[in-house]
Amino acid sequence: MAEHRQSRKRRYITWGVAGAAVLAGAGIAAQTSMAATVWPAQKTYTGRAFDACTAPSLAAMKAWKTDGYYGGAAVYVGGKNRGCAQPNLTASWVKSVNTLGWKLIPLYVGAQPPCQTGSSPEKITAATATSLGATDAADAVAKASALGMKAGSPVYLDMEAYDITNKSCNDAVLAYVRSFSKTLRAKTYRAGYYGFSSSSAKAIATATDKTDLPGNLWYALWDKKDTTTTDWPWGATQFTGHSRGHQYQVNSKETRGGYTITVDRDAWDAPVALVG
Repeated sequence: MAEHRQSRKRRYITWGVAGAAVLAGAGIAAQTSMAATVWPAQKTYTGRAFDACTAPSLAAMKAWKTDGYYGGAAVYVGGKNRGCAQPNLTASWVKSVNTLGWKLIPLYVGAQPPCQTGSSPEKITAATATSLGATDAADAVAKASALGMKAGSPVYLDMEAYDITNKSCNDAVLAYVRSFSKTLRAKTYRAGYYGFSSSSAKAIATATDKTDLPGNLWYALWDKKDTTTTDWPWGATQFTGHSRGHQYQVNSKETRGGYTITVDRDAWDAPVALVG
């Protein structure tokens, strides 16, 4: 997804900050108890998924579904750092592709780390991390709901690469993520997170304090392995129970049913949107 969330130049600059080498982590991330709220049953999809910068046309989605290779598709529901226009992404489109059998994965490109190289329309600061996380989460819920993604759906917060050894930067990011996730749950949406196994996802997986961290982790590890288990970088007891996604290949130009789309490939075993 090198050019999907950000420009290709910015994406690889920021990834470079954290280092190209994939580093293993340790720790357990658990979702905060939701016992006080009556939650809709989780809808889980296990199988192949893709994410593309712009949601494809309905005709392309029909053709790709007939092909049968993918069953899930990630879509960018909002965020000030969302990199592409979404002319196809409407409530009608969501309803139609859901009827076709697609399992949708909502992504929100929120504020980015204060130490991240390059400019972003919205960045976290230590002073604004908590308030911004709450504001962005409320916006994410509003955007997902307007598309017909009901309460009980997950929203995956997109956090690009950054230097997690920079303590002040990392602390600000974690404060933002905690506030975002807590606000999502207060509005009965499940908390998910996309990040790099060498940096932004590692920060979540290895955090000592697990309070209010996301319960579903989508890790970018571009090893071309279609799995959420054999290359899982952290402890085997972490993010179990259908809580993992793995982006394993980027910028794959594929033609299916006569429609060519450049996508990133994902192995999926995690919650997807409840549509209705």
